[in-house]
Amino acid sequence: MKKRFLSLGLAAVMAMSLTACGGSNTAETTKAAETTAADAKAEGSEAADTAAADAGAAGGVFKIGGIGPVTGGAAVYGVAVQHGAELAVKEINEAGGINGAQIEFNFQDDEHDAEKSVNAYNTLKDWGMQVLMGTVTSAPCIAVADKTAADNMFQITPSGSAVECAANPNVFRICFSDPDQGAASAKYIGENKLASKIAVIYDSSDIYSSGIYEKFAEEAAAQGLEIVAAEAFTADSNKDFSTQLQKAKDAGAELVFLPIYYTEASLILQQADKAGFETQFFGCDGMDGILQVENFDTSLAEGLMLLTPFAADATDDLTVNFVKSYKDAYNEVPVQFAADAYDAIYALKAAMEDANVTADMDASAICDALKASMLNIKLDGLTGEGMTWTEDGEPHKAPKAVKVVDGAYAAM
Repeated sequence: MKKRFLSLGLAAVMAMSLTACGGSNTAETTKAAETTAADAKAEGSEAADTAAADAGAAGGVFKIGGIGPVTGGAAVYGVAVQHGAELAVKEINEAGGINGAQIEFNFQDDEHDAEKSVNAYNTLKDWGMQVLMGTVTSAPCIAVADKTAADNMFQITPSGSAVECAANPNVFRICFSDPDQGAASAKYIGENKLASKIAVIYDSSDIYSSGIYEKFAEEAAAQGLEIVAAEAFTADSNKDFSTQLQKAKDAGAELVFLPIYYTEASLILQQADKAGFETQFFGCDGMDGILQVENFDTSLAEGLMLLTPFAADATDDLTVNFVKSYKDAYNEVPVQFAADAYDAIYALKAAMEDANVTADMDASAICDALKASMLNIKLDGLTGEGMTWTEDGEPHKAPKAVKVVDGAYAAM
């Protein structure tokens, strides 16, 4: 069994991974996610049926499964992943598939619940899944990863960011890991001289938030940043942040680092505004989705910065075409999680072509082949150019930062 090592060096931090979201506690769903969720299941089934119908008899069909929340509090993440993956599958099938075979894609809802995610995995196994693209959030991903390891099923998670998500040799990820995201955030703040006095508000009950904070604190010291207040909350006390904000204000914080999810972040921005606390706010990929929170005044997020590997306003051809296709299909601007999933499907395509796998191979044989081929491929994706992977399943790519300008993300 290979061991996973976290790089403490700054260069390794930037080369390895930032993180994608998904700890154990995500709050209320956004209106956009709720209104899209019911259609998401139907769209997934329709996409799978279409792929199966179009599959040529000669090439057969690769069955790729997906798991994530399309209902419940984390639906904004799961719906984005499903949609991003569906676009990639559609493009690949229209271009001839993988090694002459079409893709049949089946996405199952886990409601951001570990037990339901394992049930979804078993449902996909019964369906005949050969490769898993998922899960979306970390706690379910860790639970499912133990099952895929036992079954020798290849798994690539678009956004499971906890270190444990990729602890098994059959699991690779697209997103950055939690510790590396924390270090990269501190490095970005320090190198760009955004502030010298930093306050942190984090969820000590959540593996995603606490994992980012711990590494952020280490790198902040190396960057010469002073953490003037480090204020925690838990899943049982995530509505009133007046105490944390007052301590940050009294300590003279020039920037507040928020390694948390968008729902809690939206409350913090609202309460900071009411308290007259004017400062900079900086988050990570769990912040992505804040502009879609129901009844949230997005003007309060103006100037908010977050570290993410994807910016929808980028002008490269790949991003422009992806954003257009996504808007045409789903009538909304894609967030990072959609881009993560799109890249995950294309990474699978590259590895499957490198390994020359065929649709008649069983899941275990495909897994053995892909574990080797993932080390050979290089992918120019939405979330990074020249992406490569190490044996421990981690991607090598550079992080990017975006800022909310006029109610939309803009690259920094």
